[in-house]
Amino acid sequence: MKKDEPPLDFPDTLEGFEYAFNEKGQLRHIKTGEPFVFNYREDLHRWNQKRYEALGEIITKYVYELLEKDCNLQKISIPEGYGVIVLNPNENYIEVEKPKMHKWSSDGTDEPAEKRERRDKVSKETKKRRDFYEKYRNPQKEKEMMQLFIRENGSPEEHAIYVWDHFIAQSAAENVFFVAHSYGGLAFVELMIQREADVKSKVTAVALTDSVHNVWHQEAGKTIREWMRENCCNWVSSSEPLDTSVESMLPDCPRVSAGTDRHELTSWKSFPSIFKFFAEASEAKSSSQKPALTRRSHRIKHEEL
Repeated sequence: MKKDEPPLDFPDTLEGFEYAFNEKGQLRHIKTGEPFVFNYREDLHRWNQKRYEALGEIITKYVYELLEKDCNLQKISIPEGYGVIVLNPNENYIEVEKPKMHKWSSDGTDEPAEKRERRDKVSKETKKRRDFYEKYRNPQKEKEMMQLFIRENGSPEEHAIYVWDHFIAQSAAENVFFVAHSYGGLAFVELMIQREADVKSKVTAVALTDSVHNVWHQEAGKTIREWMRENCCNWVSSSEPLDTSVESMLPDCPRVSAGTDRHELTSWKSFPSIFKFFAEASEAKSSSQKPALTRRSHRIKHEEL
């Protein structure tokens, strides 16, 4: 932490950050037209990270507004109004100010001398660490925060099960489709393990994008692995053209290239194929047939060649 770090005081609007979305939906600087730059200030990683997070909060609200206004989706609060259904899988908690430490009474009337000495030593060490934090790690006198995990949603896996039980399972939808990116794939497999029969009866197809699930480590049963082979497809990061078959070491679902070797772009790059996959799965379900995922992947590869 540098002592000359600027205040962690950031704008609360896109305009304040001098950014806006263009007609293509791309975030661009109002004056330069350049994409977002993370290293806005050299050698100030913590400050840049805080700036990035502050801008991310604004964009999150902007996306929620688009989902409600343009897509006619409804924002629903989960337990005790902590958040909404769409949560960052890595941040299923809220931050609250850490309660101040209660000072011990120093009179020690009936307290043994040895215990009082040990207590005073701990108190001094605690004060020393706090002073160090204030001087070197927290020059802006930020409030210390603590994480309060959301009830029944304290992890991505819990969140997936909660949303299934309270919203998806109770909906009238007959054809449910999942797009699960990265850790979301692991959360989906856990959902299948916990709600196998329900998922099989309601879910038509699952598109995974660079999923980090592992059917062995998660101890997914044989019937789950068989269902995933028939109803799932994983678009993985690869330099191969989109939909090129990619060898898999796991006996779960077909793996094909997302058309990019960048993990964070796998969903975006594979969307055209994912929607085609969903359309085929829906059509196959209506005619009581299963889509041949592996054959489809090889067919696309052959046609491109």
